[in-house]
Amino acid sequence: MPIVGSIVKGFLDLRGQLVSDKNPVDSQKEVLQMLLEKAKNTAFGMHYNFTEILESSELEKTFSERIPYFDYDKMDAEWWSKIHEGSNDVSWPGNPDYFALSSGTTGKTSKRIPVTNQMIKAIQEAGLEQVYALSNFDLPADFFEKDIMMLGSSTALDNVDEHMEGEISGISASKIPAWFRGYYKPGEEISEIDDWDERIDRIVEKATEWDIGALSGIPSWMELMLKQVIERHNLKNIHDLWPNLQVYTSGGVAFSPYKRSFNALLGKPITVIDTYLASEGFIAFQARPETNAMQLVTNGGIYFEFVPFKPEYIDQNGALVKDAPSVPLSEVKLHQDYVLIISTVSGAWRYIIGDTIEFTDVERAEIKITGRTKFFLNVVGSQLSVNKMDDAVNHLEDQFSIKIPEYTICAKKIEGEFYHCWYLGTDGSAAEGEIVDCLDSYLKSANKNYKVARSKALKGVKATLVPISIFHDWSAYNKNKGGQVKMERVMDEGKFQEWEHFAQKKIS
Repeated sequence: MPIVGSIVKGFLDLRGQLVSDKNPVDSQKEVLQMLLEKAKNTAFGMHYNFTEILESSELEKTFSERIPYFDYDKMDAEWWSKIHEGSNDVSWPGNPDYFALSSGTTGKTSKRIPVTNQMIKAIQEAGLEQVYALSNFDLPADFFEKDIMMLGSSTALDNVDEHMEGEISGISASKIPAWFRGYYKPGEEISEIDDWDERIDRIVEKATEWDIGALSGIPSWMELMLKQVIERHNLKNIHDLWPNLQVYTSGGVAFSPYKRSFNALLGKPITVIDTYLASEGFIAFQARPETNAMQLVTNGGIYFEFVPFKPEYIDQNGALVKDAPSVPLSEVKLHQDYVLIISTVSGAWRYIIGDTIEFTDVERAEIKITGRTKFFLNVVGSQLSVNKMDDAVNHLEDQFSIKIPEYTICAKKIEGEFYHCWYLGTDGSAAEGEIVDCLDSYLKSANKNYKVARSKALKGVKATLVPISIFHDWSAYNKNKGGQVKMERVMDEGKFQEWEHFAQKKIS
């Protein structure tokens, strides 16, 4: 009998009965008040007169009116760069001990996003809330005695100018509490290996020694690791080695494009739980099994605002126009795409994180990620968001019985006419002409703007099928293999030209 597991499960069940949920709207008002109070004497707080904002009877409204939007480049150029020059109390009291390196999607230049001790504490508390929410999933007691594989970036951080730098998954894993270390795999020694391939080799080598009950990490890199374990140990599926694997905590990107290829690696169904941990903080997690939506962490270190994702509020580079209106959590509506704006205990203010979301349950503050602002394909009025592209790729998988976990697309001008050019990552086979017809037909039926564009400026669709490994090689080429890296779903023509040259060279 799993005694320890029974105790843990009993505690989680009891806590779920005793602790009442706080109203998300009230929590958000308290978080904004706290953020402004804490930062009012920083350079940023004094510049924008937080003290006066705090006196307002309409705090959320006044805050949104007084503070402009900041993307990373603007926030870094005007404020965070001063931290690197030696200034204290810039946009948050003191100086951050960590900087999260993030290129978001594959790219050669990393962003350096401050991570304060308050943010690390907020991430840990949100992680604990997610653990508490496991009581909703009716997992057996023995699950709570199994190992947990966390596949992220290296926990060996770089010491730069009196602070540490690394990806947020590496920073978080380097700060795991002592009680968790016995469950944590691949363990501290392997997790510190910087080279992705070397780290995976060590994981594959040690895999037979572990009894994994849960996996956590970005789907594309998790799949790659599982495939290597299966191949090295001559398994039919991963459950041949880890029969007690019951949970996969996905994060970073939507899981739906990977569902078919991921499930092909399993011997039986498992529970998939979505999470939303970004370099800027722990934003949301799936709290109940009845939905795959995620609940915003409204009582932590992040205040959220939402800008309706409409073409008139987005410029041609995928950035928000400066007068785009925002709404607080109390005013959001169901099934409306929003650009997510955050203010945090790491000193990000009205920060455009780059993701778009929609609410599936307003009362519970549950959301799903619908795409990226810069992955909104609207060069010729087609208005395709990532979730529409994901749906189209899922449709292809169903129609042709193939797995397509990776893809990228560009609106490319060919002989004076615009085409949507798709590269689809699959190890299956299908006629590219039939793929084109199916894609085009599906998107016409699913998106009226696309249908109009196809009758006017969008001349046609092209599709190229390439092995999935080419997408992984592209990440390695961009020095971003593993960790938090996500593939660009939409590229501009310049980047796409580089991608096509790379892909065609690999094929030949």
